[in-house]
This record gives sequence, C-alpha cells and structure tokens, in this order.
Amino acid sequence: MINENRLWNRIMELGEIGKQPSGGVTRLSFTKEERAAKEKVASYMKEAGLTVYEDAVGNLIGRKEGKEKDAPVVLVGSHIDSVYNGGMFDGPLGVLSAVEVLQTMNERGVETKHPIEVVTFTDEEGARFSFGMIGSRGMAGTLSEEELVHQDKNGVSIAEAMKEAGLNPSEIGKAARRKGSVKAYVELHIEQGRVLEEANLSVGIVTGIAGLVWVKFTVEGKAEHAGATPMPIRRDPLVAAAQMIQMIEQEAKKTGTTVGTVGQMKVFPGGINIIPAKVEFSLDLRDIDATVRDHVLQSIIEQAQKIGKERNVLVNVELLQEMPPVLCSELVQNAAKEACGQLGLDIFSLPSGASHDGVQLARLCPIGMIFVRSKDGVSHNPEEWSSKEDCAAGANVLYHTVLRLAMGE
Repeated sequence: MINENRLWNRIMELGEIGKQPSGGVTRLSFTKEERAAKEKVASYMKEAGLTVYEDAVGNLIGRKEGKEKDAPVVLVGSHIDSVYNGGMFDGPLGVLSAVEVLQTMNERGVETKHPIEVVTFTDEEGARFSFGMIGSRGMAGTLSEEELVHQDKNGVSIAEAMKEAGLNPSEIGKAARRKGSVKAYVELHIEQGRVLEEANLSVGIVTGIAGLVWVKFTVEGKAEHAGATPMPIRRDPLVAAAQMIQMIEQEAKKTGTTVGTVGQMKVFPGGINIIPAKVEFSLDLRDIDATVRDHVLQSIIEQAQKIGKERNVLVNVELLQEMPPVLCSELVQNAAKEACGQLGLDIFSLPSGASHDGVQLARLCPIGMIFVRSKDGVSHNPEEWSSKEDCAAGANVLYHTVLRLAMGE
C-alpha cells in the first residue's frame, strides 16, 4: 500500500504554490508559479529515486528503469498547471500519486519488466493560451510550430513563452515518442463530477473521454448612441448573442449526453451608453459520440446565422480546437478492474465528460484512467476537494494497475 500521509502532505504542499487570496490556485503554463511547482515535483521525484529530466516541450519526467531497458515504457502521470483560480487536486493528484507509486515500489525493492515513467505534462488546461495539451501533443508528435502562435491576453505567444522558459520552439519534434515505445498510459484524476459521489464510491474506472470542440462566435452590429437610437432600428449584436446563447443551452439539452458552455464573452467598445458594435463569445461543446456532437454544433451554427439575419447583424464562426472522443483500452481497464478486485473495491465504470491528456496519447499507445470521487462534483474552483482516504484509495488502485502493466501481465 502507498504512504497515505506522504501523498496527502505533498498535495497540500504543492497546493501552496500559486495560491490566491480566495484560496484557489493559479498556475499558468510557462510562468514562475508553474516553474516553482515543477521544481517541487522534481524534488519529490528525486526523493523517490527516479532519474529526472525535462523534454523539448517542457514535460517533466521521472524514470524508473525496468529489467528490460529497451522494453516499451509504462507511462503514468497528469499535469500541474491550473485554470485561473482553480483547485489543488485537478492534475496534481495524478502526478503526485504516480510519484508515490514509484517511490513505494522502490522502497519495497519491486523490479518490473518494463521501465516506468512519471510525466508532468506541460499546459494540459489551455487556460493561458486557449490552446491546451501542449505537452501531450508534443509527446504524441502532433504539435506543430505553426500552432505555437497562439497568444495569451497580453499578446505573448506560446513560442515566446517557451523561449522565456529556456526551451527552443524549433526543437519541439524531439519530444515525440515513436510508435511502440510506450506500452500504455495511465492517469489518476479527480472525477470533476458527481457520479461516484451519487454511487457512494471512492474510485471508478473510466471507459472513455468525451470529445470537445471549441468555437469562437463573432457577432457584428452597429455602435450607436444608447439614448438617441430607437429600439426598432437598432443592430445590437449583444442582444443577438444573448439569444444565441439561450439557443445553445436548448440544443445541448436535447440529446441527453451533450454539454455546451459559453465561458467567455467580450463586448466592444464596452461603454455604458453605447450600443455595442461587436460581441465575441466562446462555445465549449462536448459529447462521448462525435457524430452526435457534430450534429448539435451544425444545428447551433445554422440557428445562429438565422438569428443574425433576423436581427440584421453579421455572424462569423471560427473553429479554435477540436478533439475526438477516445475510448479507454481494454488492457488498462482490465488491469484497473483486477486492481480494484484485489483491494476489495467495487468495480464501477463511467465515462469522462472532461478532456484529458490521454486524448492526445491515444494516438501513441493504449490509454486508461482511474477516477477519484469529487466532493459535490466541484472542479476548476477553489472549493474543489477529494478526501485523504479517497485519494489514497485511488493511488492504491493506480499502484496495482501500473504494477500489472509494468510486470508484463
């Protein structure tokens, strides 16, 4: 069994880096807060007896050798970057549990056939550049230099931020792993929902990860005086956008599986006494079935254009990011089920509505995830919480899952 107190203390300690007055955590990629957190995790990796290095996209990696050095590696980990004012468990639980798993193996003198690597992926969240999973894309070999032009709100591009962090954007290809070099990727993560809590279970096995699409809507009207322009002749893009957002909610509800969220909105010029000239808003649309999701998106776009015509405003739709749904492999699911059985835990399966680095790694190797119960289903929020006991239960399932995979079972 893993060291429950050591794992919990490290979660609490890492949670102090980037902590906000609200109690939340802000650790954006390629910032001093993220660098401090990586250095802290690197120190844990060294304590665990791992060989530590950083690859060409900034992924922090700790390696435990196997009996067969050239055997495909078992990869386990998560991320430590956060959203703005997020929680202390989303990402760090997976990284620190992975370190704990390997430290426990080393303390017990456990040798495995396959090497095992703990990875702390760079920028899973995408909070800074609205373009996430930089590290896992790099490892999967799907990150291009052209994509490094995405900018943060201060106009700093990913490429510029990488240079400031001591990385060379032109060398990102060196982070790519070749096909066959990774046996499997496993990630422990908080559920970020209430399914496990409703079932009164501490741990669940993930069957698949919903595919997301991020879209930017731009609605253009005409800026005019708020007092001198009669209501019937206005071309108000904000009123049109409000109608579109309500329509998005209605369309997402129809399938029973789709979720749609408008999380960003900008109004130009933003004066209290000016009818807006332009409005920009985002759409995050997800479903475990890509066909269903894409059908909903097409319906949303068609109806947005119809609203635009009715209100005499221009509507432009830009696709920012798209990721397909990914099924978790039977290899990892079966290993996790055996682990739960060995530990006397109920075997419970569920899908992931949130996206994770495994979506990218699925192009490289079989992937799987283990979920830990989230209190009230809260995530991306300072109130995010998973109990010490549930974190330990998840880490123990991770231990036996990774052990089975790394032993060659």
